[in-house]
Amino acid sequence: MNKQELIQKLKKLEGLTAEEKADLINLVNKNKKYGLVWEDKPEAVEEELCQSLPVLKEVKDKAIISDVNVPNHILIEGDNLHALTALTFTHESKIDVIYIDPPYNTGNKDFRYNDSFVDREDSYRHSKWLSFMSKRLEIAKQLLSERGVIFISIDDYEQATLKLLCDQIFTEMNFVGNVIWQRAYAPINLKKTISQNHDFILVYCKQNISSLVFNKLPRKEKQVAMYKNYDNDPRGDWKSDNLSVGPAVEKNIYPITTPSGRVVYPPKGYSWRLSKERLQEFISDNRIWFGKDGSNVPSMKRFISEVKEGVVAMSLWTYEEVGHTQEAKKELKEILHEEDAPFETVKPIKLIDRILRLSTDSKKPYVILDFFAGSGTTLHATMQLNAQDEGTRQCILITNNESNICEEVTYERNRRVIQGYTNAKGIDVEGLRKNNLRYYKTDFVPSPKFEVNKRMLTQVSAELLQIKENCYHDVTRANGFNPQQCGIFTDNGCRVMIVVYHSRNQLEVCEQLVAYIKQLEPTDSVKLYGFSPEKETLMEDFAEVADRIDPVPLPEPIYNAFKNAFRTLKLDRKSINHSDKIEIEPELLTPED
Repeated sequence: MNKQELIQKLKKLEGLTAEEKADLINLVNKNKKYGLVWEDKPEAVEEELCQSLPVLKEVKDKAIISDVNVPNHILIEGDNLHALTALTFTHESKIDVIYIDPPYNTGNKDFRYNDSFVDREDSYRHSKWLSFMSKRLEIAKQLLSERGVIFISIDDYEQATLKLLCDQIFTEMNFVGNVIWQRAYAPINLKKTISQNHDFILVYCKQNISSLVFNKLPRKEKQVAMYKNYDNDPRGDWKSDNLSVGPAVEKNIYPITTPSGRVVYPPKGYSWRLSKERLQEFISDNRIWFGKDGSNVPSMKRFISEVKEGVVAMSLWTYEEVGHTQEAKKELKEILHEEDAPFETVKPIKLIDRILRLSTDSKKPYVILDFFAGSGTTLHATMQLNAQDEGTRQCILITNNESNICEEVTYERNRRVIQGYTNAKGIDVEGLRKNNLRYYKTDFVPSPKFEVNKRMLTQVSAELLQIKENCYHDVTRANGFNPQQCGIFTDNGCRVMIVVYHSRNQLEVCEQLVAYIKQLEPTDSVKLYGFSPEKETLMEDFAEVADRIDPVPLPEPIYNAFKNAFRTLKLDRKSINHSDKIEIEPELLTPED
């Protein structure tokens, strides 16, 4: 009997609770394997998810709206596990780049678990950190697009365990690289052994690493200086490149006679890169260099005009290239006028800029996520790069408000960057005004699927739907509709989103909405969400404009998104397996084969 047959038999056993069946299935699914093993430590924020569904509520008086045709950046205040779960509805498979700088678990009050700092003496220190990170990375993987990539800053305290954890979640095959960032430019003299002056940045893609291509970096002055024009070639500066290559290819081992009459062979174990015929073509095209006197071992000429696209990024990033921690603190002080940076882990703008230049371009509206947002450097770097290359990248930040960091640092920094500010030296800095910033807080709706809760979830879903559809311009009242019954939102272009909140007096509202849809331009795209048990029922009320709308019944898609997230998180079955809760079958809560 194979595993699947055994699982099917277990499902049919009588006299067992759903939880007992799930436990047995878990035992069947457990296989011995190489990798990390740790004791899972539940979080209080998980327990909250067992009883409530997370939603996002906009703090409208904190919105910074510059223009309707610029990127809408989002700042979410709240626990990042709650916020990430909410984003599984709005952004599943839509995030292009994730950068995070999580707590390093140094034991020096940098990592909280269930509202208590984890110190060096905690015997479950690493298990707590792995439990904490694994849940967030699992959800992050759901959010990444097919070509999405994640960059994670870490130091030596958890680098080794994080690498194994990411190998488990993203698979070893999707490991892109381990960047070493030289974060400090001077040693710490108090150290008696080795002064650590670097951090790591682990890089993984979601899938299919063979199709992942990073942008190349501009050549440095030193690299450009290596190109000369020793023979006044009309094609410009060039540098010589080795003509031999290993391992040897037998047919390409042959003698070459230089212009001076010297006969040369490739080194032992090597062969020439070119066949005899191809070599003659290169010689005829003046692409082979034999030295000024014509007696050198031949080399190939590489013209700088033919390699203008730049160079592949290397795994060592120096502070001259991407900045260091002192520079990052100074950048923050220039904006906030603080005597000292509010925390030690602020990252320099140039570091995030390097990440974004490698993984994005100005050709499409990439979506970037940072769910350990800290001082908000990721958004600052995103807006600055957009200003430089006229890109339309959108950034989503998530952070809690511990010590008022979200309001007073993350938000305030980026508010000033958008609106302009006077720096610490009294110099006015122009704002990056082609950006909008919207501020949200996590909120909750009871999870039992009672009718009143379904209606409540639909009623508060408008803000989630605005984020999902990127339609923020509210034209409900302007078109004579009651905001308690429906909402109408546009992107100020040809996209319209309509949300019908409940069924009371729905017939009258639907008739009005049908008339509204009829008067829209034929090219307008209309997404219609409505409180309804199924799509067909919703369509009945809009039969006259069926060819104009894309209908989605609520709230079932939201429940389904959260159900998938809960399955990923393997939340406590006792709390969520009741018939009046989001119904998750026991087998869906166990690891897949």
